[in-house]
This record gives sequence, C-alpha cells and structure tokens, in this order.
Amino acid sequence: MGSTSAAQLPVPRTEAGRAGLAALLADPEQALVAFDFDGTLAPIVPDPDAARAHPGAVPALARVAPRVGTVAVITGRPAAVAVRYGGFAGVEGLAHLRVLGHYGDEQWDAATGTLRAPDPHPGVAAVQAELPGVLEAAGAWRGTWIEDKGRAVAVHTRRADRPAEAADALRKPLDDLAAAHGLVVEPGRFVLELRPPGMDKGRALTALTRETGARTVLYAGDDLGDLAAYDAVDTLRPEGVAGLLVCSAATTGEGADGLADRADLTVDGPQGVVDLLTTLATALGE
Repeated sequence: MGSTSAAQLPVPRTEAGRAGLAALLADPEQALVAFDFDGTLAPIVPDPDAARAHPGAVPALARVAPRVGTVAVITGRPAAVAVRYGGFAGVEGLAHLRVLGHYGDEQWDAATGTLRAPDPHPGVAAVQAELPGVLEAAGAWRGTWIEDKGRAVAVHTRRADRPAEAADALRKPLDDLAAAHGLVVEPGRFVLELRPPGMDKGRALTALTRETGARTVLYAGDDLGDLAAYDAVDTLRPEGVAGLLVCSAATTGEGADGLADRADLTVDGPQGVVDLLTTLATALGE
C-alpha cells in the first residue's frame, strides 16, 4: 500500500498514476477530484443508516476543495442522504462541492443547496412490493435485509453468518425479479442493488468531467460499484485526460473487490483517504 505523511505525497505504483498526480499538482484548477462515500470517505458499518463520514474527511476535503477545479462525491445513496451523513452542507471551503447520488441520477450543489432529481423508475416500486416474497421463496438466510433507497432497492447480506454465500444464493432470483421490471442488479460488498439501467458511477464521472472540462481526474473508491468509474478514467486517458485511481482498501480483511489490482495508488481505508487529502492540500501550497 502507498503511505502518506505530512511532508510527502505517496508515489503511485503505475506510470499512468504518476503522470496523473503530476498533472494534478501542475494544474490543480483543471482537476476533478471525486470520491465514493461508503468505504472511502465513511467507514463501512453493519447498518448503512449508521454510516457517517470519517471525522477527518470533511475538514480534509475543505482544505483541498478551494485549490482544485471541482470536488465531487459519487455514491449509490440518495444525494440528500449522502449530504446529511457526510455533513457536507454549509461547510466553509466546500461551496463548490457536487454530490451525485444514485450513481449520478441525482445531483446536489453545495453552492445553491439545490437538489436535481428525475421521477423514480416505476419498476422500483414494483420490486419493493414483490421483494419480501422473493426473498422468502429463495430461503434468504438469517441476517439478510432490505434497504429502500428511493430510486433503488438494496438487499444486504452483511449480517448473515456467511454473507458472501448468502449474496451468491440470491443473485439468480434477484436478477430475474429485476429483469421482470426493467431493472438491473448491481453487486457490491455483501449487497445486491436493484436499480434502473444506465445508472453507474462511470457515466456520472464521465459526464462531470465533460461538463467541467477537467484535464485531470482523481477518483477514489473501495468496491465493485467503483469499477465503472475506474473504467471511465481509463477511457478518458487516451483522450488526453490524466487520471489517478485510488483504492481505499478496507483494513477489516474484507478486501477491495479487485480494485487494488486496478488502482494506481492504494491507501488504508477512509483514514488513508483523509491522510492523502491532507498531504495533497499541503502539496498544493496551502
């Protein structure tokens, strides 16, 4: 894993990552710095409703944000929930923060405090109604539970005795349920999310890059849902957009769902992300 200190930034392990970091430092006003929420800015907890940003995350973001072009949080959570759990509203230094919720389907703008969101997909309500029966018929293991995410529905297995096996056993029946109502299943760390197609972090990150005209993109994530954002950065690089892919690797032994193999730089979970931001702020001439 890369390590950070107050005096020196970590060195990415890849040539592309080193070029991305150099480009960010050389022209920070043309940089987009984006983060996943759960597992990246906030520690993973058994109950998603209890998740809150790492105590150092918001202060560190507020130190970096005035020195770069755009700072964004891209999450599968509803944007308003991420804003509340992150404590992002009304923070000095975060006036230009964007929070893209539901994988970019919603957007909260710190400058105005406004939230833009389309009408929910009708399939979500249908899935919510049928899901308890589907789980019962599938013999869902003790500890499996449903989270209503407004524009999506998530089935969590983290509390099950064997969470990975529980998720695997539910994949086929949930795929069938989602397909019947025009939705797709997005797997994460001990969670299967049923959501409308076309919603992913890669599309959201690419759209924001185009909108802002960013010439460098740093993206930090921790699990399967972030692979689409990694793919987006890899696609943007040949177009002349420098990239730095950061993996927030859990220290709980759960791994990072293959992201570490793709990342230019790996840090030790949300604390490592905070350390990286803090050191970046210093390097940018705070």
